[in-house]
Amino acid sequence: MKVLLTGAAGQLGQALQQQLPPGVELIATNRSGGLGLQALDLADPQACRALVREHRPDWVLNGGAYTAVDKAEREPELAAAVNAGAPRALAEALLETGGRLLQLSTDFVFNGQQGSPYRPEQPRDPLGVYGTTKAAGEAAVEQVLGDTQQGVILRTSWVMGPAGRNFALTMLRLHQDRAAGNQPLGVVADQVGGPTSTQSLAGACWRLLQLGAGDRQAAGHLPAVMHWCDAGAASWYDVAVAVGELGLELGLLDSMAHVTPLSTEQYPTPARRPGYSLLDCSEARQVLGLVPRHWRLTLRQLLEALR
Repeated sequence: MKVLLTGAAGQLGQALQQQLPPGVELIATNRSGGLGLQALDLADPQACRALVREHRPDWVLNGGAYTAVDKAEREPELAAAVNAGAPRALAEALLETGGRLLQLSTDFVFNGQQGSPYRPEQPRDPLGVYGTTKAAGEAAVEQVLGDTQQGVILRTSWVMGPAGRNFALTMLRLHQDRAAGNQPLGVVADQVGGPTSTQSLAGACWRLLQLGAGDRQAAGHLPAVMHWCDAGAASWYDVAVAVGELGLELGLLDSMAHVTPLSTEQYPTPARRPGYSLLDCSEARQVLGLVPRHWRLTLRQLLEALR
């Protein structure tokens, strides 16, 4: 199985490479290239189409994205090019070559107002530029690949790993800094979602690709849209407290800061965020045959990797 991976240098991309299954020929790409990576600017649709036509992969795993939620409000054109234009270009090329696309997406395609977990088939209703561009990317995959069974959308949320930039690593640093200065750490407590480890998400991605690696009829059993997150639900406040507690337990922190719960109104940001964006992952868990671990256990695994 030949797989073209975008965003290979990102936190998910690194986890995907670490878990590379036997027998997979990986073409790993990143915007600037680098050691063992091919250069691919996702903002360039012609480059996206050309690379697919050149390599003719069985799967394109589109793990690259414009993920700076607040910065996207200032750079909507670039966010749209990467999050919507690239999936469309990849899908168009795969329609020619016959390969398949796994499009990674986000809980931010929902407005977070219903107060219960979102099912894969529910209509998209994003709040900000990031969510709007990711929703446009989903729509492009659906429009181009339609009923060909060549496209699968996998939504996830609150992704964190031991590499890259993410909430867990930021909280670990802030705990150290604030505790040293005897200062509190204020964190939003009224936004709820599903924290997800890059390790478990990477495992779900590879399992999905392997299930779809057979003939087209076998791949047809894969739902067109699925959700994958670690088990449980949390607020950002919950995660911040857990990072402090686990950081102390694992010897990564000398002391933890006092975490103060804040409302969204007390911590304004350029981009609006969904208040409750938990995803219903029951179908994906059944289809993939994977039992999710609780987010606190995967968070511990993440922090253990830093020791």
